[in-house]
Amino acid sequence: MTLDKLTKNRTATITHIRQNSIAPKLVEMGLYPGKRVTLLFKAPMGDPIALDIDGYTLSLRKEEASFVEVD
Repeated sequence: MTLDKLTKNRTATITHIRQNSIAPKLVEMGLYPGKRVTLLFKAPMGDPIALDIDGYTLSLRKEEASFVEVD
């Protein structure tokens, strides 16, 4: 499953970041394999989404979240 498919208040562990032009940026923002994230909310149209990562909130576009695989 990818991060954009996660449901509200669900916690998941990142398993893989798909290689693409923004993969290095996602890692710099704290999204890397083994990291646990919680989906806080999605905007009314589903984009963007807000994640809790170690106590801080990160907002991602749905397209960006689709590159992050979670378990």
